[in-house]
Amino acid sequence: MAGENSPGTTPLAEAAEATVRAVTKRYDALVAVRTKALKGKGAWYWANLEPLLVHGSDSGLPKAVKLRCSLCNAIFSASNPSRTASEHLKRGTCQNFSSAAAVASSSAPRPISSLPPYGKRTSPSSAPARTSYLALVDPSTAEPAFSSSPTPPPPPPPPPPPALPAPHQRLLFSGGREDIDALAMLEDSVKRLKSPKASPRPALPKPLSDAALSLLTDWFLESAGAASPSSLSHPKLQSFLHQIGLPTLSPRRITGPILDSRFREARADSDARARDAVFFQLESAGWNSDTEDTQSLISLVVNLPNGTTAVHRVMLISARAPSDYAEEVLLTAMASITEEDTSRRCVGIVADRFKSKALRRIETEHKWMVNLHCQLQGFHSLIKDFARDLPLFRSIAANCSRLSAFFNTHSLARALLHKHQLQNLNHNYLLHSPPPSSNNTDSVFAMLEDVTNSSHSLQSAILENEFKLLCMDDPAAREFTEMIGNVRFWTELEAVRSLVNLVKTMSDEMEAERPAVGRCLPIWNELRAKVKDWRAKFNVEEDTVDHVVERRFKKNYHPAWSAAFILDPLYLTKDASGKYLPPFKYLTPDQEKDVDRLITRLVSREEAHIALMELMKWRTEGLDPLYAQAVQVKHLDPATGKMKVANPQSSRLVWETCLSEFRLLGKVAVRLIFLHCTAYRVRCSTSLLRLGRRSPAAAERVEKMVFVATHARFERRSFSNEEKDPEIFGEEEDVSAEASSV
Repeated sequence: MAGENSPGTTPLAEAAEATVRAVTKRYDALVAVRTKALKGKGAWYWANLEPLLVHGSDSGLPKAVKLRCSLCNAIFSASNPSRTASEHLKRGTCQNFSSAAAVASSSAPRPISSLPPYGKRTSPSSAPARTSYLALVDPSTAEPAFSSSPTPPPPPPPPPPPALPAPHQRLLFSGGREDIDALAMLEDSVKRLKSPKASPRPALPKPLSDAALSLLTDWFLESAGAASPSSLSHPKLQSFLHQIGLPTLSPRRITGPILDSRFREARADSDARARDAVFFQLESAGWNSDTEDTQSLISLVVNLPNGTTAVHRVMLISARAPSDYAEEVLLTAMASITEEDTSRRCVGIVADRFKSKALRRIETEHKWMVNLHCQLQGFHSLIKDFARDLPLFRSIAANCSRLSAFFNTHSLARALLHKHQLQNLNHNYLLHSPPPSSNNTDSVFAMLEDVTNSSHSLQSAILENEFKLLCMDDPAAREFTEMIGNVRFWTELEAVRSLVNLVKTMSDEMEAERPAVGRCLPIWNELRAKVKDWRAKFNVEEDTVDHVVERRFKKNYHPAWSAAFILDPLYLTKDASGKYLPPFKYLTPDQEKDVDRLITRLVSREEAHIALMELMKWRTEGLDPLYAQAVQVKHLDPATGKMKVANPQSSRLVWETCLSEFRLLGKVAVRLIFLHCTAYRVRCSTSLLRLGRRSPAAAERVEKMVFVATHARFERRSFSNEEKDPEIFGEEEDVSAEASSV
């Protein structure tokens, strides 16, 4: 309640906190006033008075605000700056201010009207003591223009020299030695006003300073290139560190010895966890680079039975690697993690390389392994299949391409479109316009999104009188008017967008959840159901969509999908008698045969018949209902809002504890159901990748930085690549509310 102390606080602590807030508020106010004054919007004395925040020697907290004279470094109370200026500056207490004021007044430029006319004789008494701009003087009487220290009393004046006739008077122009000192002092004064001397800050104690710099270094290294190394030398960052009492950062030290140290620590931790695991799955991604001339970032990580993931290697390669090279890298990684006598610890590989037979060759040579293709890449390839094989997709893409090109290139059409975009969307933009035969699906999808978002603007633009006059002379304008006014065009466009977004949404969910291999069959069944609903919604009668889905399913299918689906207690179904049995009824006859063949391949030839007998027992008896219900317990995930398995490791633990009578089948099950069906792709900034091209040493630094960043991400168990920047820039309401609160 208000007025009562919260638990863990004391009145003394509250008083100290209130004092710190008041002192900090007073200091910030004085700094703001001085900043405005230096810009010419405040009192004159702030050019020489500087707020100073005084910290306590025992606690290190701010305890008072003082004013410091920048001319003599004297310290005063900050309660009344105006009075301090009057007593210290105007009354002559500050000798440096008196000298500077005198020099400034004497060096002020004089109006031309006050100068003697050209050719007029001037007496020594009327000649100015200091020459400024244009003057008629005797050079022998000239004296230094400025002095930074108080000037001594002048010596007795010499007898006046004889006056020269007017034609023999000497003309002294601006720019001589008499003006150099004045310009130098003026330049120093301007520099001091633009960049006032930073107030000295007490340095933090060394333990606090080291801890703060260590956290800052970790943030930089774990950003994986989001912040460039040169940004650490930015003057504003260095000034900030100075203000809070931290020493200067050295980018070369962070990307040199500190990076090497962090890399050694992360590598040792990853290697130790991989060595201690009973078995593991090797996971590799980055092989299927879309372009041939870019640098690819290949990652090799290790999935462990306890659900954790460890980094093994990060490497940069140029363009696309051949199949033999990929196979060599995978075999080398597998051998480096396992010893020769325990090579069977690597129970499988999941990779995103589809066009090579490297995974199949490795699986053939190592009978105990299950090598899978990444389902994320499978869904991405399915979208490309839609773009290539669906007539509806091709026609919509071609029409939108011509429509975008017309409104981008025709000046009148573009002006009308931009006018209505401003009215409807508060901004205008050109529409993406890839060529009709473009194979870049990302560009095609961006074009479809642009046309959809500008639908109201396009429909309003063709109703303008100027566009109607254009249609009278331009047949292309008439064609696009009919297209934009046709409801069928917009329905088909929405159908294509909906189909693509359907697959993309499921792909994003897989990337975030990283499902096990037993989830593959349910995922594809879910996709089939959603495609069926899509066809009913948009009244699409063609069977081409189903054919494309089934063709991609067969390309990606692996017998391990069916075997893991049968052996994972998470998918047991309750029959009429109350038993929880494996879901064989959801498999096709060919998939049932795949289960038998895979299990017999994963055991020795002598034990194959025993494993099949145990499989038949598992099929008829299943699992005790109490344990089955415990495995299938789900809870609401607050991050996604969906129901999620409470303990993902319970499926493996049940086989190791409650189902010990299945000696061979249990050994196969625990190694099979834990396998991941997606390959986590390590990402970093494109600028960091470009740095890796410069030299082998630079490539090594980039690989180490990405390794450290990936290790930290796995430690936080954050596997999805969530980009918050678009969300931050897009939330205008939050920004306005935050600005109003400030």
